[in-house]
Amino acid sequence: MSTAMNFGAKNFKPRPPDKGAFPLDHFGECSASKERFMECLRRNDFQSGACRELSMAYLQCRMERQLMANEPLEKLGFKDLIDEKPEAKPQKS
Repeated sequence: MSTAMNFGAKNFKPRPPDKGAFPLDHFGECSASKERFMECLRRNDFQSGACRELSMAYLQCRMERQLMANEPLEKLGFKDLIDEKPEAKPQKS
């Protein structure tokens, strides 16, 4: 009887996310980075703009350990932080 009610329903076909899987960090490889980011969020009333450098570090950790697909940081919204990094300047003796 339940099959009679489903004749008009379309078949649902699941599809993977656009960027692929985002595996959990089962071994806690990036938990220190995550905790620093979360602590920054708590200190700043969950305003993520104040914690972007820590967010970038956490995502870099995940990419280095193949916990997410490698993406250029510019595509993840960190272009301005990369441009701001001070270049190595020779020190005067």
